[in-house]
Amino acid sequence: PEKLPSGLEVSHINLNDQTVEGFRHKDLPLFTIQYHSEASPGPRDNEYLFDQFIDMVEDFHG
Repeated sequence: PEKLPSGLEVSHINLNDQTVEGFRHKDLPLFTIQYHSEASPGPRDNEYLFDQFIDMVEDFHG
């Protein structure tokens, strides 16, 4: 995209059409993806996303 709101950065780009598939916030515990992570080709290809989510929840609840 030409411009995202302050604090957001693109984290995932579609290799086929260059569309944004995910972004994250630089300071807040926030990220998103626009595809089905559980439908990845390999059983652990997107495991890092679930790990990242769990880490965010644990950090937030300290």
